[in-house]
Amino acid sequence: MRAEHNTARELGGQLLALADIQQDSALLLQAHLALGYSLYPLGEFRAASAHLKEARDIYDSRRHHALAFTYGSFDPGVAGLCYEAMSSWVVGYPDMALKKIQQAQTLANDLSHAFSVAAASNFSAMLHHYRREEDAVGEHANVVISLCTEQGFPFYLAWGTIFRGWALYKQGDLLEGARQLREGLAAWRATGAELWWSHFLALSAELNGQEGQPEEGLSSLNEALVFIERTGERHYAAELYRLKGELLLQLPGHTLAEVIECFQQAIEIAHSQQAKSWELRAAVSLARLWQQQGKQVEARTLLSEIYNWFTEGFDTKDMQDAKALLQELA
Repeated sequence: MRAEHNTARELGGQLLALADIQQDSALLLQAHLALGYSLYPLGEFRAASAHLKEARDIYDSRRHHALAFTYGSFDPGVAGLCYEAMSSWVVGYPDMALKKIQQAQTLANDLSHAFSVAAASNFSAMLHHYRREEDAVGEHANVVISLCTEQGFPFYLAWGTIFRGWALYKQGDLLEGARQLREGLAAWRATGAELWWSHFLALSAELNGQEGQPEEGLSSLNEALVFIERTGERHYAAELYRLKGELLLQLPGHTLAEVIECFQQAIEIAHSQQAKSWELRAAVSLARLWQQQGKQVEARTLLSEIYNWFTEGFDTKDMQDAKALLQELA
């Protein structure tokens, strides 16, 4: 993992140095974006945000939209806003995240660039999954699937199918939701992509838990944990450990020590990454368990400290869950 961090930073530093020498805004834009794209999956959210902001300050749609065609990707302004939205949510600004992803979608639509629209819609689905808003996830995934089927974008089609499967399952269409999620995961692997794989495995594990199949879910999570150690993809690491604790609770032979260790590890990872939203969610899981053990004071102290840090997002499910639990613990 440390080697992955160093490689990303070294290459990004070289790109920035070359761009500075050339004094070319397009190269500077791409260098900052490259660092933002690389550092976010590694769990370096604050560093990623700093480079993404630099990119946003440089970006001019009239001058830089052509880069989407030069590099065969989506518009750099759309890309930067998408990653900024994700980073904003993780570090504890859910309302800002929503604003950023809406800006990304608006820009993509204004540019009438199909690949950028598909990308922005997929990142919208991912953000709303972070926010636990299955209806919005399904709506954006439907846009992705329709557009990618029409345009022939297999990479984004697989991504959209995964999230539509998750949304359908959460909305009560269990069989079709599970089928589409499996189909999307298989299609994703068929593209040769590895990015986001730990997150996607966690989606499968989450549904396994809801189906009352904790063993299958734990198998997916163990695969994800091996994956993050191999690749350094740690943006979802805290949530992997939290989910592992929740699934262990469903196993007849589990020990509370194992579960608590998972929740504490999730909190420690999130804290080290300054990932306030992941820290809050893990704190709710641990505080709820401590409540059941009669540890009211410890539970309230743990949860109130992270909850009181937030200044926005009070209408989100995570904040509402935390507030309701704090009231119970009062």
